[in-house]
Amino acid sequence: MNRWVVSKANTAATKSPWLPHWPGWSHLPRDARDALFLLAVIGWTLAPHFSHLPWWCPLLTVVVILWRARLAVANAALPGRWPLIGVLLLAMALTWWSHRTLLGKDAGITMLVVLMVLKTLELRARRDALVVFFLGFFIVLTNFLYSQSIAVALTMLVSVWGLLTALVLAHMPVGRPPLARAGAVAARAALLGAPIMVVLFMLFPRMAPLWAVPQDTLAKTGLSGSLRMGGIAELAVDESIAFRVRFDGGARPPSAALYWRGPVLARFDGIEWSRLEPSYSSAPRRGAQLRVNGPPLGYEMTLEPNRLPLLPLLEATPASDADAPRLDGQRAFMRGDLQWSTERPVTDRLRLTARAYLDHRHGPLTDELSLRDYTALPPGYNPRTVAWAEALRDEPRLAGAKPAQLVDAVMLHIRRGFTYTLTPGTYGDDSEGRFSIDEFWLDRRQGFCEHFSTAFVVVMRALDIPARVVTGYQGADNELQDSFHVIRNSYAHAWAEVWIEGRGWVRVDPTAAVAPERVVSSRTLRPQPGVVVGAITALNPALMLNWRKTWETLNNHWNQWVLNYSRSQQFDLLKDLGVRSPSWEDLAYLLIGLLSGASLIGAAWAWWDRHRRDPWQRLHDRIARRLSALGLVAEAHEPPRRLASRARGQFGAAGEGLAAQLEALDRQRYGRHASARPDPAWWRGFAAAASAATATRPR
Repeated sequence: MNRWVVSKANTAATKSPWLPHWPGWSHLPRDARDALFLLAVIGWTLAPHFSHLPWWCPLLTVVVILWRARLAVANAALPGRWPLIGVLLLAMALTWWSHRTLLGKDAGITMLVVLMVLKTLELRARRDALVVFFLGFFIVLTNFLYSQSIAVALTMLVSVWGLLTALVLAHMPVGRPPLARAGAVAARAALLGAPIMVVLFMLFPRMAPLWAVPQDTLAKTGLSGSLRMGGIAELAVDESIAFRVRFDGGARPPSAALYWRGPVLARFDGIEWSRLEPSYSSAPRRGAQLRVNGPPLGYEMTLEPNRLPLLPLLEATPASDADAPRLDGQRAFMRGDLQWSTERPVTDRLRLTARAYLDHRHGPLTDELSLRDYTALPPGYNPRTVAWAEALRDEPRLAGAKPAQLVDAVMLHIRRGFTYTLTPGTYGDDSEGRFSIDEFWLDRRQGFCEHFSTAFVVVMRALDIPARVVTGYQGADNELQDSFHVIRNSYAHAWAEVWIEGRGWVRVDPTAAVAPERVVSSRTLRPQPGVVVGAITALNPALMLNWRKTWETLNNHWNQWVLNYSRSQQFDLLKDLGVRSPSWEDLAYLLIGLLSGASLIGAAWAWWDRHRRDPWQRLHDRIARRLSALGLVAEAHEPPRRLASRARGQFGAAGEGLAAQLEALDRQRYGRHASARPDPAWWRGFAAAASAATATRPR
């Protein structure tokens, strides 16, 4: 006895005041258990926000949740109002310091997260718990402001189930209902509401921009509105998907014909290439002057957000009504350089259809004053390359050569002495980029597409040939994914266009001269894989490829049928239902009709549920009628055990069997292993005992 007391005292002396005694999950009080469950759900819901919150907010969140968990386990008092006000004021100051405002999406979500975790320190009544629940549901929605991926959707589905379970527990104030029971009730309620959610999703009118939710705002892009040496190097190893394409009839053109046109860059300041605004305002503007031959190639594209006001369409997609891209919620137009632009940056995933002509020509056929803009070079930059071009023109073999012959000569020079690599090193650091092309063209001679295209255009301009840089994508994955060809950000590419009299603008891809496999078969260079990926690839080379293909196929289904479910698909659904010319009115009528029908069914079920009787209550009424026939009046509030006692008192030994049956029923209803419904066999034994009591009782 004394040893036990000493041991207990020593344990209490060495126990940390910050770590309360853990009695075990099953021995926690009801309030502590429910509070810990709610804190776990809140942490799970807030975790996806941590990647875009300022560093102090996740730290504060974890500290407050652990603090509240300690109070729950120790059954300690919650803090007063003033400490919470102090923490709130500190959080407001830090929010202002981080975002320079208390308004807007990022600052608002930061404050919302802070308010959510601080509210857990005020859980004194059911009203406080309801505030936390509905704040949690609102935070679930805010997660979709940053990403609508499958992973986030599944994570938030678990959050919704957890919050519904906590809400069910809050409405079970008596006893200690198991978490599994509350979770089952929450899951059943969610499943009952799922059909209505599906109907609303499929038929609720898509009214942009009210319906649209911002897509992954941090999505990477393979293109930019400008180009510097090294700009595409960082994206050439990005294997994320830029867009998906499905060709009409399934006939995929060869990779060498798949040029997806993006920004056209013609203004060069010596360091950076950007879009050219013509300086000759008096020059006639005749648009793209596109001339096409052969049959068109129809295609369907699903474009990921690229944060640029452009569509990387297949060269060349005309602006005619039959060929121009058709997309919902935004207008697209073609510029004079064949670049397709949009009214605003593409921040939503877009789905469109268009037609392209692979055999085409564009631009003026004769020399114009506006073409002089495409021969300009900044003075003092890359003088050795300019001198090299002038020396090339003076070679006897090229005396009097036409532009096409000069282009062939430069391409032959590239083919003989240059190397295609993703790691060429940095060019032009010592001179702030003034001689970067000199260093590439005449010294190191190694690089990737942007090095070759920009240097080629500089050489062409030095030869007084109009030229410009075109960026976009080239090629596509050879294997289909769910009937779509995938174009990745690693296919980001830069090529050149030169103007040839009588032909217009002609595509010239210098990369194809040194690395033909890059253009002909879409074989891009790959960086060295990481340790884990490298180990898996060494064991099973096809495993990582199959995993990626499966995930991207699943993601494509998610994008096509959930994120990109549009009004055109709604109208297609109405056509399948027999509506010849669907409109908004037809959608509204169908939606109202289905919701009205569901409301009537719900009202009928509620009426039936209200008037139906509990099976134990129905059995009690049957027992009361049978006992009444024996002369024993059973009150509505009397349990079976009480009726058994009265049966013994009234019938004596003749009622012993009847009393035993009633006691067995009491154990079924209120015992440790109580059942939800009465055993049908019990009534047969009770009826037999009642008949025996009738036959043996004294008259």
